[in-house]
Amino acid sequence: MALVAVGKMKQMGRPVGSQGALSVHPLRTVLKAVVGLLALIGTPLVVADWPLHGADTFEQRQSPLTQIHPDNIQDLGLAWSFDTGTRRGLEASPIVIGGTLYTTGSWSKVYALDAVTGAQRWFFDPEVPKAWGANACCDVVNRGVAVLGDRLFVGTLDGRLIALDRHTGEVIWSVLTIDESKPYTITGAPRLVGDQVVIGNGGAEYGVRGYISAYDSQTGALNWRFFTVPGDPSQPQAQPELETAKVTWSGDDYWRYGGGGTVWDSMVYDPDLDLLFIGVGNGSPWNREIRSPGGGDNLFLSSIVALEGTTGAYRWHYQTTPADNWDYTATQHMILADLKIEGEDRQVIMQAPKNGFFYVLDRVSGELISAEPYVPVNWASHIDLETGRPVETEIASYLKTEQIVRPAPFGGHNWQPMAFNADAGLVYIPAMQNLSVYNHPETYEHQAGPHWNTGQNDQAVQDNPLASLDPNYLAPVLKHLMRGQLIAWDPVRQQPAWQVALPSMWNGGVLTTRTGLVFQGRGTGDLVAYQSKTGEPIWSFPTGSGLIAPPIAYEVAGEQYIAIMAGWGGAVGLVLSQPEVQHSAPGRVLVFKLGGQAKLPDSSPPPLVIDPPDLVAGDAEISTGLGLYNQHCMRCHGVGAVSQGLVPDLRAMTRTTHDIFDAIVLEGVLAPVGMIGFKDVLTPAESEMIRQYLIQTAHKQQDLDNESNTWRAFRTWWFDQFGWLAEKMI
Repeated sequence: MALVAVGKMKQMGRPVGSQGALSVHPLRTVLKAVVGLLALIGTPLVVADWPLHGADTFEQRQSPLTQIHPDNIQDLGLAWSFDTGTRRGLEASPIVIGGTLYTTGSWSKVYALDAVTGAQRWFFDPEVPKAWGANACCDVVNRGVAVLGDRLFVGTLDGRLIALDRHTGEVIWSVLTIDESKPYTITGAPRLVGDQVVIGNGGAEYGVRGYISAYDSQTGALNWRFFTVPGDPSQPQAQPELETAKVTWSGDDYWRYGGGGTVWDSMVYDPDLDLLFIGVGNGSPWNREIRSPGGGDNLFLSSIVALEGTTGAYRWHYQTTPADNWDYTATQHMILADLKIEGEDRQVIMQAPKNGFFYVLDRVSGELISAEPYVPVNWASHIDLETGRPVETEIASYLKTEQIVRPAPFGGHNWQPMAFNADAGLVYIPAMQNLSVYNHPETYEHQAGPHWNTGQNDQAVQDNPLASLDPNYLAPVLKHLMRGQLIAWDPVRQQPAWQVALPSMWNGGVLTTRTGLVFQGRGTGDLVAYQSKTGEPIWSFPTGSGLIAPPIAYEVAGEQYIAIMAGWGGAVGLVLSQPEVQHSAPGRVLVFKLGGQAKLPDSSPPPLVIDPPDLVAGDAEISTGLGLYNQHCMRCHGVGAVSQGLVPDLRAMTRTTHDIFDAIVLEGVLAPVGMIGFKDVLTPAESEMIRQYLIQTAHKQQDLDNESNTWRAFRTWWFDQFGWLAEKMI
């Protein structure tokens, strides 16, 4: 049946699989009840916990608690804070059960804290080798844990799934979920499917093959595994549906490149239907003409796939971006809901993936109900409701001509969770407006190991005039082209109810409440509360750190709390310098309550000392150094070598660091702290050209520091006007 379904998808372009209604088996209802009881073993019956990643099985992220509301929100203050001891990105959604808050920090570390006082009950460090951080495309982050009964589960950056005693933090079992010879990572939170723990992985930028695995919660035994893209086409496939899926791929190299399709973030399980919905990521490389020359939809890239939770068997799929050519993942947060659409009660799944369209699907059959753009989009004009496919514009193809495409690989929406307020009927999307240049290289050579393989022409990007612009003056341009929004989206009418423009592009996930509140953290460091029906901001708190994680709500002993992880980072946090972003504070857990009077500790960072050696290279060598830096260094150390505090700012290298530059860059003497060596892809001459480029950036910063305030203000104003004009023209 699955083979027929996939074949029909290829022919008709419609989301199919097991068509018609799925009956709710009585055993599934029993299973749902048993799972609920297991989660409460050894725990007081407290309905005010936050027991699952998205609050409930539907992952709506709506709190039912009513103590905090618009009339008393001004009394909300800091109850306590906990310092995680890191300055890397914090993205976890904490779990709260029985008065204990469980969360994760960077490097997959786990913290168990008293939910009332913040006192540490236990701490677990999986001791991820720091060199493994080079395999992480978008910071050494972790999005949280899962708890079932007395066991807590966490995925580690180096590919392990670990079960801990949730009361003590002691290891119960640990399994390796990946092939260690390949650059896989785990940054997502595990999910529970009955008595199974489900986990995916990341690494598509580097060249891996995606899959999702289900493990027995008691023993750690592998129960099932579902691969999201075909393997070697000359060999039998791991699942029957992949035999048909492989005809949607072309050429002989895709499986050698890995194919991609990693399930690195979103999953959601409907226990009544016994359906696990997984969001599948981008291709490896991004460029379809390299990955699959000759065309094809490349199933199941950029798809929502429904699997039978108990067995992992395929039921249906819907591909949001056929033949993904732009890193338009469908790994973004998925929400289940029951909506009345055109007078009919529908069981739906909703998603705002990277490609810029908001989708409402029937979660029983996979049928597309509606899809409309939620941010500016130019790669497709609309989604054809008859075929389920996007209608691409001429801008979509960059094989022959470089194109400026909306959205950028960051997406109209990235990993940050949405929230659904069932009372208001609105989905709150932490959205972005952005664009990027896409182009096709004349030649392509795949690089194994911890090196990006996007299939883009890096030199063409390098030749763009903006590439050499000082980041201080690039920022006023980018603020017009790269913007953040909080959008209240009506999924029935497929239109915004309200939207709020945000100062930075990269912001936090969302929490909504039964009392009509919406909470979101901003990159500027403010946790903000809005009226859920109007978008009016009615409360804020300055945290001192850019916020990207989602808030949660819980109640202990009759008192309600709002909690959030505060720590700037992630993909944008590493790459882009945004002057409006706050990044001075170390990573913290922040918890608020009515009447809270706690104060944040002082966290002023030391001043940046820039004292470079003399520049000895010419323009040609420096230009080459810039290109090499952008190719190998920028994704961690930032555009223009401007760091926002997550990793060392290379403009501030000491003379000693300059003296041992090759030992660091080529030989990897700092691999134990995360800086691997690049001698497999860089020569000593190329290393020196990178160093000279960094020396030049340091001298430029010194010159800027010595500019008069008047001249600096004028230049900033001029580039701001240029950015405004560019926004109108693109």
